[in-house]
Amino acid sequence: MSPVYPFDDAATARAVVDARGSLTGWNEGARRLLGWSAAEVLGRPAASLLAVDGSDGPGRPAEDIWHGTLALRHRDGRTVSSWLLAHYRPAPDGGRGDWLLVTPLEIALRPTDDPLMRAALAQAPCATAVYDDRLRLHGVNDAMAGVIGLPLERIRGLRIAEIGGRERSAELEQHMLDVLTSGRAKDVQTYLRTGGEDHAHAWLARLAPLKDAEGRVRGVCLAAHDFTEQYLARERLQLVNEASVRIGTTLDVNRTAQELADVCVPALADFVSVDLLDPPQHGGDHRPAELTAPLSLRRAAHRSIIPGSPEAVAKPGQLDEYPAFSPQADSLLAGRTIVATLPADDLEQRLAWDKARLNRVKEFGIHSMMSVPITARGTTLGVAVLTRYRRPDPFTADDALLAEEVTARAAVCIDNARRFSRERDTALALQRSLLPRTLPRTAALEAASRYLPAARAGVGGDWFDVIPLSGMRVAMVVGDVVGHGIQASATMGRLRTAVRTLADIDLAPDELLTHLDDLVVRLSAEAGSEGGPGEVGATCLYAVYDPVSRRCTLARAGHPPPVMLTPGGVPRQVRLPAGPPLGLGGLPFESTELDLAEGTVLAFYTDGLIESRERDIDAGHQMLCDALAAYADSLDETCDRILQSLLPPGGAADDVALLLARTQGLPASRVTTWDIPADPSLVGPIRKQVGEQLDVWDLSEASFTTELVVSELVTNAIRYGSHPIRLRLIHDAAILICEVSDSSHTAPHLRRAKTFDEGGRGLLLVAQLTERWGSRHTPDGKTIWAELSLTDEI
Repeated sequence: MSPVYPFDDAATARAVVDARGSLTGWNEGARRLLGWSAAEVLGRPAASLLAVDGSDGPGRPAEDIWHGTLALRHRDGRTVSSWLLAHYRPAPDGGRGDWLLVTPLEIALRPTDDPLMRAALAQAPCATAVYDDRLRLHGVNDAMAGVIGLPLERIRGLRIAEIGGRERSAELEQHMLDVLTSGRAKDVQTYLRTGGEDHAHAWLARLAPLKDAEGRVRGVCLAAHDFTEQYLARERLQLVNEASVRIGTTLDVNRTAQELADVCVPALADFVSVDLLDPPQHGGDHRPAELTAPLSLRRAAHRSIIPGSPEAVAKPGQLDEYPAFSPQADSLLAGRTIVATLPADDLEQRLAWDKARLNRVKEFGIHSMMSVPITARGTTLGVAVLTRYRRPDPFTADDALLAEEVTARAAVCIDNARRFSRERDTALALQRSLLPRTLPRTAALEAASRYLPAARAGVGGDWFDVIPLSGMRVAMVVGDVVGHGIQASATMGRLRTAVRTLADIDLAPDELLTHLDDLVVRLSAEAGSEGGPGEVGATCLYAVYDPVSRRCTLARAGHPPPVMLTPGGVPRQVRLPAGPPLGLGGLPFESTELDLAEGTVLAFYTDGLIESRERDIDAGHQMLCDALAAYADSLDETCDRILQSLLPPGGAADDVALLLARTQGLPASRVTTWDIPADPSLVGPIRKQVGEQLDVWDLSEASFTTELVVSELVTNAIRYGSHPIRLRLIHDAAILICEVSDSSHTAPHLRRAKTFDEGGRGLLLVAQLTERWGSRHTPDGKTIWAELSLTDEI
């Protein structure tokens, strides 16, 4: 940004020439020099102002700074020989820049003729320049003349912005103007390249006002001290510190590689690429001594000073093969940093194997390249390649040390991320193997589920299950083990197995949670005695739905309550006693019974779905209800909609388990019940009634087996049970269920009858004739049940 300059600007002739050679800038000083107005020359080729003869310099600047004498054409036709100073100014967006041409029109007094100048120069301890009250160069000492590198008799009368030609020179001029107007000294630090330098230096400029005997400010004295070494050391320390903060913010390999590239651009290079070796197929790590060319490297990240990284040949995720003598392979095989420059180190020959890369080098003018191996804990992970083309100076030994320091920090983070990814993949594979691959199809309900591991914390112990029970009932369970990693997954697997075992003996929900609580207490004790992490904690929600009665019994142990959507209604939370989390021991659990209309949708979930740093739990519950309100016929689509609505784009901070269930009812025509008198002689008529009912259901083929099973179960109930006794038949598409209930709490058990035993063969016969059989306790006694497969009978 140009400073606000209140003095005569026409004391210098200035012109701007774009990359096509056309004039795009022309000031009043240029009109004074050559007589052409801005309207007459803007847009014309700059070469049209050159006279045919009289030039002792090149017709076009070849470097980013040039000076010489040119013969120029005046508007009246005469030739004007003028000394010009040209600066190349890069475009801010990385495109083609333009040239600033300046020449002084007014020559200041020679220093030897000015007492003020002699005094200033005599007292200056370092490179010193004096500017007059119009901020035009008045004189310099020998040290400053060497820094500027331009003829003093030519530049006297120019402003510092015109001598430097860069944005930072204009900023320094603004500070000089502040000193001139305020009369107070100022210290300014700047980093720029002057005409006498091959590369930029750091300068500490002391700007002091020069006053006459009456105290009036007559000029500004600029005393510059070169502190490049201290500046670069501070910059390197700052870059290392920044790398320690910015690199390794996540346990994601590609993200960490991108952070490495981001830190190095533009502080150290103009373009950086990070390529990593794929992990060995059979496990283990890559050792430097085991690497051989050619090497297969996958692009993990890159970064450029130009948006879009047009220098990149490979895309992120692309796998390329690098032969011997390529910068990447040479660096990895040698195990050290390799710096190559043009033309000294034949950089073009190193890239001859890949024409696309060689074309990029020529297109962008890449002149220096540095390949740094990425190694950690004796393992080779990949290579970072840093290139320069906009910065004119090549990589130095200090740059190599700095790149190695930053890369070493990134290597540890990348190695940690890979180890975490391996452990996470192992835990995730274990978790997936312990969760149900598919949900069973039952006549009681239709179900859909989703499981998502935590995005950052790793796999946890969330689980869900759908368990078919006797009497066409079905159990739904969702739980969450505290913690993450393989230990949490293993604990989850043990709890899920225990729930299935306890469900198989038809325990009521509250009683099942009591037994599960005892198991978690034992697991905690085992973990503590083995020097493990200590207490094991978990939450659980268990529900049993009966499609015949359309009743659902639920109990929870510190788990979030389900959300229910009735047909034609709005979603709402089901009010359940909270219950203590599993593992506290000795505390009771309570059950709640609900009457559910057919088509009711129940949403079971873990707290990772509703909890978030951005919102509280109540807001999460409301978002879940809103997403469930848009329920469609497809439960799978509803699961996806809920996850998209509640989870952030980068994934949840905790595991998420979601189970949706839509209830179905069994028609009354599929269920028949008889009250059985306590008279063994009536077993025959009961068998006849069963046969008649099977004829109504078109199941005559199953009559013989069914009547035999009913006869045995009813006879046992009359002989060993207590009244009242009830027989119930339930008909589904594929099975026929026979249930005999009585008020006795003594359950029968299967035993092998001996040769001379008169009893003991009934249940053995039932077990042989049916698909499965069992017993369950009820509040009023027990129920003996048996399932017959209709597909075998028909």
